[in-house]
Amino acid sequence: MTNMPLSMQETEVLNTYWRACNYLAAGMIYLRDNPLLKQPLKPEHIKQRLLGHWGASPGLSFSYIHLNRLINKYDLNAIFLAGPGHGAPGVLAPVYLEGTYSEIYPNKSEDEEGLLNFFKEFSFPGGIGSHCTPETPGSIHEGGELGYSISHAFGAAYDNPDLLVAVVVGDGESETAPLATSWHSNKFLNPIRDGAVLPILHLNGYKINNPSILSRISHEELENLFKGYGWQPFFVEGSDPMEMHGKMAEAMEACVLEIRRIQDQARDSGKAARPRWPMIVLRSPKGWTGPREVDGHKVEGFWRSHQVPLSGVRENPAHLAQLEAWLRSYRPDELFDANGSLMPELKALAPQGQRRMSANLHANGGRLRKALCMPDFRDYRIEVAKPGTAIAENTRPLGKFLRDIMQENMQNFRVFGPDENTSNKLDDIYQVSKKTWLADYLPEDADGGQLAVDGRVMEMLSEHTLEGWLEGYLLSGRHGFFSTYEAFVHVIDSMFNQHAKWLEMSKAVPWRAPISSLNLLITSTVWRQDHNGFTHQDPGFLDVVVNKSPAVTRIYLPPDVNTLLAVSDHCLQSTDYINVIVCDKQKHLQFLDMDAAIKHCTKGIGIWEWASNDNGVEPDLVMACAGDIPTKEALAATVMLREYFPDLKVRFVNVVDLYKLTPAAEHPHGLSDNDFDSLFTLNKPILFNFHGYPWLIHRLAYRRNNHKNLHVRGYKEKGSINTPLELAIQNEIDRFSLVIDAIDRVPALKVAGAHVKEKMRDMQIECRNYAYEYGADLPAADSWVWPY
Repeated sequence: MTNMPLSMQETEVLNTYWRACNYLAAGMIYLRDNPLLKQPLKPEHIKQRLLGHWGASPGLSFSYIHLNRLINKYDLNAIFLAGPGHGAPGVLAPVYLEGTYSEIYPNKSEDEEGLLNFFKEFSFPGGIGSHCTPETPGSIHEGGELGYSISHAFGAAYDNPDLLVAVVVGDGESETAPLATSWHSNKFLNPIRDGAVLPILHLNGYKINNPSILSRISHEELENLFKGYGWQPFFVEGSDPMEMHGKMAEAMEACVLEIRRIQDQARDSGKAARPRWPMIVLRSPKGWTGPREVDGHKVEGFWRSHQVPLSGVRENPAHLAQLEAWLRSYRPDELFDANGSLMPELKALAPQGQRRMSANLHANGGRLRKALCMPDFRDYRIEVAKPGTAIAENTRPLGKFLRDIMQENMQNFRVFGPDENTSNKLDDIYQVSKKTWLADYLPEDADGGQLAVDGRVMEMLSEHTLEGWLEGYLLSGRHGFFSTYEAFVHVIDSMFNQHAKWLEMSKAVPWRAPISSLNLLITSTVWRQDHNGFTHQDPGFLDVVVNKSPAVTRIYLPPDVNTLLAVSDHCLQSTDYINVIVCDKQKHLQFLDMDAAIKHCTKGIGIWEWASNDNGVEPDLVMACAGDIPTKEALAATVMLREYFPDLKVRFVNVVDLYKLTPAAEHPHGLSDNDFDSLFTLNKPILFNFHGYPWLIHRLAYRRNNHKNLHVRGYKEKGSINTPLELAIQNEIDRFSLVIDAIDRVPALKVAGAHVKEKMRDMQIECRNYAYEYGADLPAADSWVWPY
């Protein structure tokens, strides 16, 4: 393979094809009629809502068609990710020209009528957005929120040895923290078993109306920056299209050949080391080939080209004339025949079949997805001879389960976590696969470092990058599991939001096959922060989750080992969801044997008969809970109530699937009103001890019949360095507060329970004083077990 410069004829052909892309991109922004300009342009032919963005489109299509050239030359298996958020016209144009768009959407046929429909739907009500949304063939990255293109690209490349992921990074995106951190992904790419990522940093100089930082530093500083990140940058700089085609062809071909050399060397030798992967810095004018000036103000090469360069075309005849001159400058009559179809000689330039990046199956990963080979989760159970007496680390057996899943799925399953898998008691996975690491090694790493170039556990102290890797891995057809600390899962709030939106939109796109669910274990939870304190106390991620569509979100709060195993098995086999599992890593009481856990998790909510004494009669009180510590405290409160008030009838309800609290009309897991009323009664007080912020339960259940009697205890932003029970007391989810609450809510106890209320307050004072003196919870309270 040799890198040959472009001939003048090849350059002309590429430039002609690029003109077609630019004509379509500009037409998407402006036109509603006469897409081939056979008639004079009139104001009524201009699109009503000018919401497209022009600035990044020429650079995107420029990169796309140059990669297409190399796909044909070297039979590359490649996909294309567009980082610039509103750059969809620069991607949709070549996607349409290579025919995939018309195959998927027959009304967007490759003729004038189809082109009219294509233009009319862009950035228009009921149509498609200005990002590369799920409706865009070949897209696994929307770019609605900037910062994730590089991490998505690497996620797609992992375990795909023949795949090249080309990703264009925009000026604005390059300034975000997630993007800056994701450049380090090259330390985790194994040239033997993984594919390659070719970043194209597109510096067109400006964001919406500000210069971009990386475009305003010297060539030398920029080069040193990326060499410091471990990349080998190739620069393509200029504004003359003909010269730029030659430079881009030479640089991109050099990168592809270097990638192949790196991979061949590693695969032939069997030795994986970290190479200096190539990347491209493409410096071209913003709004390239668009209007140079409008009303005496610079547009091409300046921030004014970012959105709609000519915003007054319907009212301003001069703008309309300038638009017409701009569109005619692409000479569409040379690009399309009388029928409105791309000229055959240009049509032949696109790759064929699934080699088209818009038709590549890796960008519709559900079609490549294979179900996991799953061990039986029951084999990892904890024996529970009697509820509420045995103690175990909740997540330790899950680590063994994940270990064996990894062992059986060494090509399509990875575990992700920000340097916390050992802390989260999942470190048994290292028995079958270490942490991926291709940076430098030290001798001491051999003593417990758990590092390996062929590791499959992805650890990096950047939740952003991990989430991006996982999303790219799932979107290209594989499976994964992500665990992180509860307080800092908020780092990826917006990434979760974007993925949830992608999944919801994908469900409305029939040609997209279901992908594996994103499974997120939240541990090191709010109620066990004995030494971390207030900064680590935040269960609010659940509030973020319930904002998203019920079609794609699930929340589980398993209270012990066996329920955690049952929930995790279900989640790992599901598709098109974001499954959020909340379970602490520390030692906790164990409540259900495996058979009972399976039944309970299948129902998602249920009465614990062994903890209730209302069988056959109407209860005086419903004690409900969700979460491990809240469950223990609710059980302890139930015991005290039964001991102090033997005639009191208490029904104990535990919730694993939080969405069971919502009406069935609001969420597919929601209980019917009849079932909810049966569990929670129509008029009896309900004390709900909750893991998170109390108002979330009210939000889910506010439409229920007995909501007026629902009283929720949860985290109320009170805490510092606390023992578990003392923290519970501060936030009133402790057993003593619950007993006091019951006395206040049950009419028969309001007066009769006064002495018990005093005793409960005395116990709270005693527990607090003990914690402040000894740094631990009162042994009698800490070692409490279910007595019956």
